[in-house]
Amino acid sequence: MKKIGEYTTRGTIRTDNSFNRIILDDGSFKTGYRIVEFVIAPSDIDLQTQRVFASKLLTDDTVPTLPTGWNWSSQEEIAWASASIDANSGRDYNNFSQVDPDNLVIQDLFIVADEGLGTDVIMNYYIRMEKYEISDWQGALAMVRNKSQA
Repeated sequence: MKKIGEYTTRGTIRTDNSFNRIILDDGSFKTGYRIVEFVIAPSDIDLQTQRVFASKLLTDDTVPTLPTGWNWSSQEEIAWASASIDANSGRDYNNFSQVDPDNLVIQDLFIVADEGLGTDVIMNYYIRMEKYEISDWQGALAMVRNKSQA
């Protein structure tokens, strides 16, 4: 594998447990992305109650899943993050982030999020990744793994 670039994507998503697509697919099986950093944070830091946000990155949007139900044995789940805030107590964020270092995304990436109180709010995300030039067989193997057919 030969590293050919570094990329970031950031934005906001709703915490309604819906899959949000991040388009990475360039039509070639000879390039892939490795996720190296995944961070989330609430968009409103002046919340009146304690909120816990949970999110994860997946390689497939057909997985029946909830973000609060992380499944680290699933091949489709490749990164997990959570953040909490309580504006009333003055506490700092309590953040957690874990990225599987053995990930390689060939097609698109999916992000899904939940907010602990069952309401639908906006959450920020930041993803840093490296782009690699790979062989055909590495691309095919990664695609199979990303669809949990390994």
